[in-house]
Amino acid sequence: MVSQNLVTWLFERTPLSILGPTVLEAIASHLQEKTIPIHSTLVLEDTPPDGLYIVAAGCLESNNKKLSTLGLLPGSIINLQALLLQQNTSETVTSLSECQVWFLERTTFQALASQYTEISQALSQYLAQQVEQLSSQLSFEQERQTILRPYLVPRAKRGIIGKSRYAVGLRTEIQAADKAREPVLIFGEPGLEKDNIAALIHYGSPYRQEPIIKLDSSKLQPNGADLFGYVGGKLGFLEAIGHGTLVFNNIQDLPPELFPAIQELLATNTYTPITHNPEIAANKQTSLARLILVSEKTLPEVDHLVNFSIKVPPLRVRKTDIQDQANYYLSLLCRAKQTQKPKITPEALRRLQSYDFPNNLRELEGLIERAVTQLGDRQTITEEIIWPSQSKKKLFRVNLLNTYPPLRSFLRSDLWPDKINFGFTAAFFLLINLVLFIAPQARYENFALNFFWAWWWPLILISFPLVGRLWCSVCPFMIYGEITQKLSLMLFPRKLKKWPRQSAEKWGGWFLYGLFALILLWEELWNLENSAYLSSCLLLLITAGAMIFSAIFERRFWCRYLCPIGGMNGLFAKLSMTELRAQQGICSAECTTYQCYKGGPEKGEGKLSDGCPLYSHPAQLADNRDCVLCMTCLKACPHRSVELNLRPPGIELWTTHVPRSYEVALLFLLLGAVFLHRLGEINLELGLHLDLTGFEIHTLVSVLALFLPSLIPLLGYAAIKFLSPQPRPFIELAYGYLPLVWLASLAHYLRLGLGEAGRILPVTLATFGFGGESLPILVAHPAVISFLQGVSLSLGMILSIWLTQKIAKQSLKVLWPQHLSAILLAVGLWQIILGY
Repeated sequence: MVSQNLVTWLFERTPLSILGPTVLEAIASHLQEKTIPIHSTLVLEDTPPDGLYIVAAGCLESNNKKLSTLGLLPGSIINLQALLLQQNTSETVTSLSECQVWFLERTTFQALASQYTEISQALSQYLAQQVEQLSSQLSFEQERQTILRPYLVPRAKRGIIGKSRYAVGLRTEIQAADKAREPVLIFGEPGLEKDNIAALIHYGSPYRQEPIIKLDSSKLQPNGADLFGYVGGKLGFLEAIGHGTLVFNNIQDLPPELFPAIQELLATNTYTPITHNPEIAANKQTSLARLILVSEKTLPEVDHLVNFSIKVPPLRVRKTDIQDQANYYLSLLCRAKQTQKPKITPEALRRLQSYDFPNNLRELEGLIERAVTQLGDRQTITEEIIWPSQSKKKLFRVNLLNTYPPLRSFLRSDLWPDKINFGFTAAFFLLINLVLFIAPQARYENFALNFFWAWWWPLILISFPLVGRLWCSVCPFMIYGEITQKLSLMLFPRKLKKWPRQSAEKWGGWFLYGLFALILLWEELWNLENSAYLSSCLLLLITAGAMIFSAIFERRFWCRYLCPIGGMNGLFAKLSMTELRAQQGICSAECTTYQCYKGGPEKGEGKLSDGCPLYSHPAQLADNRDCVLCMTCLKACPHRSVELNLRPPGIELWTTHVPRSYEVALLFLLLGAVFLHRLGEINLELGLHLDLTGFEIHTLVSVLALFLPSLIPLLGYAAIKFLSPQPRPFIELAYGYLPLVWLASLAHYLRLGLGEAGRILPVTLATFGFGGESLPILVAHPAVISFLQGVSLSLGMILSIWLTQKIAKQSLKVLWPQHLSAILLAVGLWQIILGY
């Protein structure tokens, strides 16, 4: 550029036009042309200026501590104020592109200013105008910040977590949206952090240094005054935000009167401020803001006006991301609490992945937060600690505690079960075992043997559909286990071991299965029904297991995982018409102590508690397997969350049930036990003429009788697999046989219950060597017993067919092989129990 052309350019394009031609020519003669690379720092704030810069081409950016970022275009002058006032620079200037500048060294500028007084005078007036403009700008900036500050989004909370195709696709859509300035609609179900996605779009854009605000659409004024501002008055959000981003959260709740103005804003990028005087027409204003709309669904009013629509997928379709998301929340919580990050067991993760999360990420974060609070000093989040709400748990329930308030009072009293256990059951159990050892050994002259086989077995089988696992709350095995635990801690103060949950979950069920199988063989081979001291040995063996494990582990580890009777009780308790649960909403919203689970001091109406003996939380129970109805949680809960519900019998089996392979094995073991108990009848019915007095042959036949009946259900399932391309898993369908196994066991023990239990008075006298022939007896006629046994077997077959249909939810045409298997088993049981 020649000198005259440069003078002309300075006069036409820069603030130096206020100077005369002579001065401009003098300045132009000393200017040096420089090239500034992109993203270079030309001037650093609070440093002595090295000279005057005049932007010739390109774009630079000025950053000031007090004012907002300012773009510098060709013609802008840099360092003028610092040079005239001999101060440090007041801004940092960086290049946004490759730039061409004219440079005048500081000493040269000062010499020219001394030579030409016009420079100081004219430029001082210019600077005064600039100061006035800056003061106005500062005042505007202060008003702007006052308006925006309550709504600012300082940063995005987190990125999109996960590796699923949904997460990858969502990240791709966000990256596409942040490169443009067009309006965006983000929609999806509640709890998906859609406002955070809006923040990700803003902070990923070139305008990330501009502010972003989030407005609750339902709280905007219907006339739009807070959004559009007043003519000559208060700023509106659109003017205050400038080049920033404005997020309309829950746009579906926008006042209807505002929709036309928002549609115009989206379509033309213009709006009309509000005027106090209707006679004064307001001019349309152009909005510089980026608009992002957040909604729970698409809106026909605005869908066609946005270029980007991002549908946020719900968490239930992103099951593979749940582990990453849960671990992320764990990291945040533990970092905030400065604690070690716990691990999540695979079982707990499966429980999360099996849940649909109606409140999505918000609900998952709440679950993880509650789990960490509930965890205490342990380092593993187990299945019992993760308890998402299940709506199916509340179907067809009646809370008996509210219906019958005296029942609540009784179950919360010290009488249940502690005074019963330690005031009666412990002593009675000791008496029973003494009588079994020292009294006559036959059942007809030993009341303890009569009580064990003719009273306890039938009554406990009858109780399962009524009260589930209630027996376990007064079980003498665990009473002595708790006594052992307390005495051992008194004699040898120590901290009991934590439960090895993963190993127990994996192998505990198979341990009790094997122990139960050995007990059944022992019962058959040594005729325990008519051998008093051996029956006592069986009781003492189970009691010893409870005592040993109670001395090692905290709470009732034996009951939860290893007790064979407890395993049977937990299996049949699934058929119960009662259940103990908790109100999910109360537990989620109000409870922070988890006294029902962990134990704790008195709080409100909640009593001092050591926590659930089985480490079960009533709000997370999926079935009755892990609840012994001890009512510890009912007594400890300060929020009245615990419920004792009346429900359709066995409803959990086709709603919330989680099948387990060892339970299925135990189910078929109990089925084989009925055949084993009737080994003599089988020998006669089949005409085998086996000599069962020989130990070897008796053992072999007993093993076959115990395990062979399970082949029939297996063959039935093989037929289902052959007929159906996608059958339900065997461990799910196998629970359909549960009513038949339960009622077949009851039918077997009805012979003792109705035929011998009523002889308890003369048998009691005979126990102590007295004759009791004159005492009354109450026994049923054999025909009545046979009738009731037949009804039990018929009902068991019908209920098994019905339950299989409910579990499988498939057509009869697919499931007929299993139904046929149930019929064959019922016929076989009829033959060996009734004999015709």
